[in-house]
Amino acid sequence: MKVPSSWSIETLEDCVDKFIDYRGKSPNKTDDGILLITAKTVRNGYLDFSDPEYISVGEYDSWMSRGMPMPGDILFTTEAPLGNVAEFPSKGRYALAQRIITLRGKNGLLDNRFLKQYLLSSSGQRQVDLRSTGSTAKGIKQSTLRTVPIKRPPLPEQQKIADILGTWDEALEKLDALIAAKARRKQALMQQLLTGHRRLPGFDKSKGHTVKNRHGAYPADWSRVKLGDVTTESSVRADTTAGGIVLSCTKHHGLVPSEEYFGKRVYAADTSAYKVARRGEFAYATNHIEEGSIGYQNLCDIGLVSPIYTVFKTKDAVDDAYFYRLLKSSLMIHLYRVNTSASVDRRGSLRYGEFAEIKVNLPKIPEQRAIAAVLDTADAELRLLRQQRTAIDHQKRGLMQQLLTGAIRVAL
Repeated sequence: MKVPSSWSIETLEDCVDKFIDYRGKSPNKTDDGILLITAKTVRNGYLDFSDPEYISVGEYDSWMSRGMPMPGDILFTTEAPLGNVAEFPSKGRYALAQRIITLRGKNGLLDNRFLKQYLLSSSGQRQVDLRSTGSTAKGIKQSTLRTVPIKRPPLPEQQKIADILGTWDEALEKLDALIAAKARRKQALMQQLLTGHRRLPGFDKSKGHTVKNRHGAYPADWSRVKLGDVTTESSVRADTTAGGIVLSCTKHHGLVPSEEYFGKRVYAADTSAYKVARRGEFAYATNHIEEGSIGYQNLCDIGLVSPIYTVFKTKDAVDDAYFYRLLKSSLMIHLYRVNTSASVDRRGSLRYGEFAEIKVNLPKIPEQRAIAAVLDTADAELRLLRQQRTAIDHQKRGLMQQLLTGAIRVAL
C-alpha cells in the first residue's frame, strides 16, 4: 500500500477513538417511540427509514447503555449486510440495534467524514472483506475490524477530500429524492388510471357514472370480466421445442434470464420438462404470485420456465402493455393473496384454473393503449433519472479511487 510521503498507514485501532458495539443485542420493538437504526436502515452512505422500527421512550436510556453516538459518528454494519456505512444524524434521538458498530475518529487525527468515504471506497470494502468470516452471510468482529488499515493523509487534506466527495454525495441525494418523488407520482397515477378513478381526455363515455362492487367502483363504460375470458393457458413443453433461454420470474423485475440474474446456474441440467414461454406470453411463479412474481416475456423468441410456472397468453380484447401493468398492480396482488389462501390444494399456489376465475375491470382497447403510453412515459423519465444517478455514482467512485489513494492530491 504505497502512499504519499506525508500520509501514513495506520489501523482503525490507531486512529479511532470510540468503538460503540451493539452487536448481539436485540431490542424489544414497539409500534411507536424512538426510531431504531437497524442494519437494514444503514445503506451505502445514507440512512433509509422507509420501513421504520421503534423502541419505547422508557427503554431508551437503559438500552443505549453501551454508549451514545454523537452527530457525525460513523455507523458500520458488521453482518447481514456487511460493510454498509452511514453517518449518525445531526438531529433527533435514535436507538441502535444489533449488528452495528459506531466509529468516532480521534480528535485532530481522523475526520469522520473522511473515514466514511474510506469505508465506502473499493479499497476500504476490500480490506473489510479480506478480514470477514462466513460463507453465505459474511461478518466481522470488532476485534478484527480494529485491524483494518487506512491510508491517512494529514487532517486538512482529509477535510478537503471529504468536502469534495461530499459535494458528489449531495448531488446523489438530490437525485435520489427526485427519483423517489417520481416513483411515488407514477405509482399514484398507475393506481388512478388502472382503476378508472382518473380518466384520460376523450375516453369517458360513462359521464362519471360508476358500477360498485365489493372491491370498489369502476366506470360504467368498462367491462367486468374473468381473467379466463381474456387469456388462454399454454402448456408447451421444452422437449418439443429447439433451443430456448431459461428464465426466472422476480417480484420487482418480472421475467429475467436466470443465469444472468443469479450469476450462476440455479436450474436443473435437464430442462426437457420445462415449459415454453414464447415472446408475447405471460408467466408467473405458481407458488409465489401473491408476492407479485408475474412477468411478460419480451426478452427472446423462446424462453423456458420451471414446470411449476404457469404460462398464458392474452386474447384480442387486451393490450399486453396495459394488461401487464394491471396484473402487477397492488389490487391484483391482493386478489392473488386472497385466492391463494382459498386455493383448493391449499399448498400456497395459484393454478391457472383459479387464476382464470379472478375478475378484473377493463376499458376498451384504445383506452388501454392510451393508459399504457402514459405509464410508459413515466417509466422512461424514471429510467433516465436512474441512468443519470448511475453515471454520477461511477464518476464519484472513480474520483474516490484517485483521492483516497493519493494518486491525485488536493490543493489546500
